[in-house]
Amino acid sequence: MAISACLALWLRGNGAALHLRDVLLLYALGGLFAWPLSLFAARFAAQEREVETRFSAFLLCLIAGTVATTACLFTFDYRIFYAQWHAATGTRTWLFQFLFTFLAALYQFLVLGVRLYLPFGLVAVVAASLWLAQSDMRQRR
Repeated sequence: MAISACLALWLRGNGAALHLRDVLLLYALGGLFAWPLSLFAARFAAQEREVETRFSAFLLCLIAGTVATTACLFTFDYRIFYAQWHAATGTRTWLFQFLFTFLAALYQFLVLGVRLYLPFGLVAVVAASLWLAQSDMRQRR
C-alpha cells in the first residue's frame, strides 16, 4: 500500500511532498496491520464456499480492513497533533473535542486518503484476493 501511495502521489505530481516519508509509513503500517485481521475475517466469512464467494470475501475484507486500519492510524496521528489545544482530559469539553477531532480526521482520510490507493492498490488487492481464493481452495482439496 505504501508503494501504491507513492506511485499515486508521483502520478499526481506530488512525489516531492513535504511529509512523504510519514505518508508512506502510514500506508505501510496500515497495510501491514490490516493483513492478518483481514485474512482472519475473510477466511471466517468464506469457509467451505465456492471460489467466487471466497474471492468476494477476500476482496471485501482486504479493502475494508486496509482502509479502516489506515484510517484508524491516521485518526490517532491527527488526534495527537490536535491534543495540545484540547481541554483537560476527562471533561465534557474534552469528550466533544475528542469525538469531533476523530470524526474530522476520519472524514479527511476518506476524502483525501483513499485516493492514494487508486489505481495501483486496487490492482494489488484484486490480485491478492484472486491468489488467496484459489490457494485456499487448493489447500482444502
